[in-house]
Parts: sequence; structure tokens; C-alpha cells
Amino acid sequence: MGSGRVRKKTKDSRLARELVVALPAELSLDDWKNMLERFIREQGTDLGMCADVNIHDPYPPGHNPHSHILFTMRPLDEHGKWQAKTQKEYLCKRGEEECGFTADEFKVAKTQGWEKQYMYQFGEKKGYLTPSEAEKIEGCIRTSKTPKSTRYGRQNPLTELWNSEEQIFAWRKSWEMIINEEQERHGIVDRVDCRSHAARGLTEQPTVHEGYHARKLESMGIVSDRCELNRQIRADNKLLRELKASVKKLMDAAKNTIPSLAKAMESLRAKMIIFCYQLGYICKGKSSISKYVDAADPILERYAELKQEIREKSSEQKSLRSEKKGTSIFNVKKQMELSQRIAELTEDLEELCSERTMLLNQLDCADDKEVKKVKTSVSTMKDTLKNLDAKEVQFSAELDAAQKEFASLQEQVADFDPIDLHNARQAIRSEMEQDAVHKLQERYTDEYSYITMVDGRREVSLMLDEYAEEQRIQQLKQEQQRKFQQERRQNHPLKKQKDRER
Repeated sequence: MGSGRVRKKTKDSRLARELVVALPAELSLDDWKNMLERFIREQGTDLGMCADVNIHDPYPPGHNPHSHILFTMRPLDEHGKWQAKTQKEYLCKRGEEECGFTADEFKVAKTQGWEKQYMYQFGEKKGYLTPSEAEKIEGCIRTSKTPKSTRYGRQNPLTELWNSEEQIFAWRKSWEMIINEEQERHGIVDRVDCRSHAARGLTEQPTVHEGYHARKLESMGIVSDRCELNRQIRADNKLLRELKASVKKLMDAAKNTIPSLAKAMESLRAKMIIFCYQLGYICKGKSSISKYVDAADPILERYAELKQEIREKSSEQKSLRSEKKGTSIFNVKKQMELSQRIAELTEDLEELCSERTMLLNQLDCADDKEVKKVKTSVSTMKDTLKNLDAKEVQFSAELDAAQKEFASLQEQVADFDPIDLHNARQAIRSEMEQDAVHKLQERYTDEYSYITMVDGRREVSLMLDEYAEEQRIQQLKQEQQRKFQQERRQNHPLKKQKDRER
């Protein structure tokens, strides 16, 4: 792509910016081409980017049509030449001020008293100084021709925009508009929305992109982490949809009758138990993962620092040994200084290697290869924690919504006999709880925990203040019994009198 004179030299260089867009299965190949041409023109070529486009419609046709769009990393100017992604930005000084300038900006800044900074050695110290500052220090020697500059330079405003999060959403919004306009032109009712589930108010968790390699592993009988994660997400979403549908059905069916209201309330209660179970399951998972990550992270960080220190000190030791070898034996002072420094470095390296061995033991690793595996494992765990955090937010929101629905039902039943309603609820409670257990066992299979279920049931009981409700019902029953006995005692003498008269 582009001129052969532009070459990427670093191993981690990005050669292109890739966009993957879904194509409506209802439309034809010609429609897809027209939509892509419009999108690329508006979002790419009109702004100076080059584009490479491929349309994929994997077997079976219409299953997952999509397009891969490759944009260049840098734009072209009006003359067809590549613009720079970044410009060198020199950190210049004027008095106590420090400011960054590009090469062109420095031509003007130089006339205003700004100076570039270079690395100087003065005595045993090194540091960045301007030429005017260096002149004031006796014995100051310039050790580098490269001026002090910012690490990444000054980005091209256009490439900076293309790499921003705002631009990603702008591309998604543009593609949404193009699809919806084309669907409307063909009389198709369905519309797409570029917003996330959270932004649209959807509580279902979105699946992750699996990709060709993950599906290839699955076809070979090897479980892919991405595919397994999506299976879990689909199972959670399925359970969520079932719960919502059942509760909605019951709420719609509740026609101010005690049996229907009791069923609706107990169904909501079972739903809350499921959410509390899922939150408890997530909490335990997060706790165990966090403990490992929190323990391993500082060790891995220190291990990386140790490796760098060992590498630097070994390099310095090697350099000093080479310098000592090239120093005349008659220069006794220099020989002694070098020997002393080499001895210090040797001692430091021994201490660092000893600490490195200790860290390897803590990680239960034998060498760097196993440390890399641990690092990869920790990275995977961090991704898992993010996924669990998203699930926790989702289920917490669902639990809050269910609690509000329950409170709404409690207001509806205020005019009904509380004892009759309580008895109706108790009669079906066991069945509802067993149904919840069955759903959780289907979802979590071998990972199902009876203890977590008990904890979830207890949590719901506290949320609904069921102990206080039970006490209130018992008091009402006792009052009802007392009234019945009083009426019976009042009516009893009258009954005897009637019997005598007969």
C-alpha cells in the first residue's frame, strides 16, 4: 500500500488501520459495493487516506457477510506525497522556561532566545544543558549530538484524529446512517444502532468477536477461550430473557386476584434469588482471581525491573572490563578505579541474581519461559476480571429493577387480605425456589454451589424484610384468633338459653 520509499522499521509498527463492518444480509452485492464506496469516500479518500477493501460472505452465504477495510496510517497531501505521522519536537529552554518546538518552529524560536538542550558531562555528573549554560561550567564536555526531545514527537493533527476514540464512534455512526438509508430505500423495516448495549439501555451482555482461528480450534475439538466466553454470555442472556418473559407474563396476567398476584410476587422473588446467586458467584470468582493477581503483579513488576537492572549492570561491567583491558598498566589510578567499579558491579549482580532466584521461587517458575506463561495467565485473569465487573453491573441493575417491581406489586396488594395472600405465596414458594435452582443448575452445571444458593436466598429475605413480614402475619393471625374466640364466648350463652326454651 503506497510508495515503496515509506518503510516501517520497528517490529511493532502498524502498517494499516483496519475496520470490519457488518453488511446487511437482505441487500445484494451491488448494494454492498455502493455503501462501501460511499463510506470510504466520505471517511477516507476525501481526507487523504488510501483504502483497500475486501467483501467476505463465508459459507453458508448470507450467514455473516462483512467487509474488511484497510486505511493507510498517514494521509497524502495535495501533491500525492505522504505526510508525516509525527514531527520531531525539540525541548528547548529560555531561562527557566522549557517548551517544545518542531524544526520549522525552532527557526523562529531561535531568534527569540530559545536554545536546544544537549547531553553534557561535568565531573562525574551528566545532564541536559543549553550551550550557553554549558559555557559557564568549567570542564563541561558535550557527549551527544542529539538534542533533547519529546518521546513520541508532535503528532499530525489528522492522524491524531484518526487514532482517537471520538473518531471510532464517528465511523460507526456514519456506517449506521448509510445502512439505515439503504434499508429504507429498499423498503426494509429493520434498522441498526451503533450504540453499545449500555447506551441503549439493554441489560444483556454483548458477545465478543470470535474470529477464524477460534472457530478453527473448535472444529478440531479444542475449546477456544473466546468461544467458551461467548457460550457463557449466551447462556446468561438466555436465562435473563426467560426470567424477563416469565415475569412480564405474570405481571400481565395479574388481574387483581390473590392467586395471580401471589404467583407474580413469588416469581419475582425467585428471580431476585437467581440474581443474588449470580452476584455471589461473581464475587467469589473476583475474590479468588484478585488475590492471585494482586500477589503476582508486584512480583512480576519487580522481576521485570530486576531483569532490566541485571541487563544494564552486565552491559556496564562488560564495557568497563573492555576499558580496563585497553587501559595501560602504568595508569595505576585508572586501573584501580575500574577494578573497584567492576567489583561493585559484580557484587550488585550477585545480589540481583539472588533476588531474581527468590522471585522465581515465589512464582513457582524455573526460568523466563515459565515467567512469561505466568504473565500471560495474569493478563488473561485481568481480562476475566473486567468481564466479571461488567456482569456484576448487569446483574446488580437487574436485581434493583426486580426489587422495584416487587415494591410496585406490594402497593397493588395493599387492599387484599394479607393472611390469604401470605398463605397463597407460601403454598407455591417451594415450587418457585426449586424452579430457580433448576435454572441455575442448568446454567452452572458442575460449578453450581448449594452454599451460594443458600446465601442468595438469605440475601433476598433480608432485602424484602421477610422476617418482619412473617412477624406481622403472625400478629394478624393471633388477633384474628382472639376475635374468633371472643365472638364464640359471646354467642355461647345465647345458644344455651335457646336450648332451654325448646
